[in-house]
Amino acid sequence: MSQDADDDICEPEEGNAVEEVDDMRMSRTMEPEYSVNFNKIRDKMVFDGMGNQIRFGDIYAKQKTVIIFIRNFLDFVTQDYVEDLGLIPVEYLQEADVRLVVIGCAPYKFINNFKQSIKYNYTLYCDPEREIYSILGLSAKFEHASVRSNKHVKQNAVMGVLRGMWRIMRSQEWEGDNKQNGGSFIIGPGEEVHFSHIDKNQVDQIPINELLERAGVQPVSFPRDPRVLKL
Repeated sequence: MSQDADDDICEPEEGNAVEEVDDMRMSRTMEPEYSVNFNKIRDKMVFDGMGNQIRFGDIYAKQKTVIIFIRNFLDFVTQDYVEDLGLIPVEYLQEADVRLVVIGCAPYKFINNFKQSIKYNYTLYCDPEREIYSILGLSAKFEHASVRSNKHVKQNAVMGVLRGMWRIMRSQEWEGDNKQNGGSFIIGPGEEVHFSHIDKNQVDQIPINELLERAGVQPVSFPRDPRVLKL
């Protein structure tokens, strides 16, 4: 098997078909105007690890907040990316008065195990019905992609997919829709969108330091992976 093949992602199909939503193509050099429909989204609920419901509009009401929507918890690209988010020093966020929130599409019962497995200690909620994902226009299409385009991926693609399949066989349950992609937003305080990025595919997450820069947070060094020292 060639190195290029090792870097390509081909995930198994989930048993049930999912509804596809229109995706907004967005590059980091030329971004179209993006408008969040707060009337539709502010009263939607997300869940914490205990099953408590949190109103989405309350997340960003009082503080500038970096909100990152991710793929399913079994996705190795997601695991590597959120693991690096967990390396952001809390004092960096405090100095900039910025909050960090990750939102997944898995049932809330998987939140605590996911956080523990990748040592992520910031806020993580779930939107298991993907209502907010849909309103924001986050793509629900699985596309062929190479992990080489994502500087935060540290796992080999083949081994990463195999590990995910093994966890599925053990739990007999998907930890989120495997076609659902994510996106990143900087919102607040109040209903003001400072930045948005819609992931075009499963490896199109915005580099973390670029996201931090746009939020006014100082950049982070990722010493365990020299590929992401300079983003």
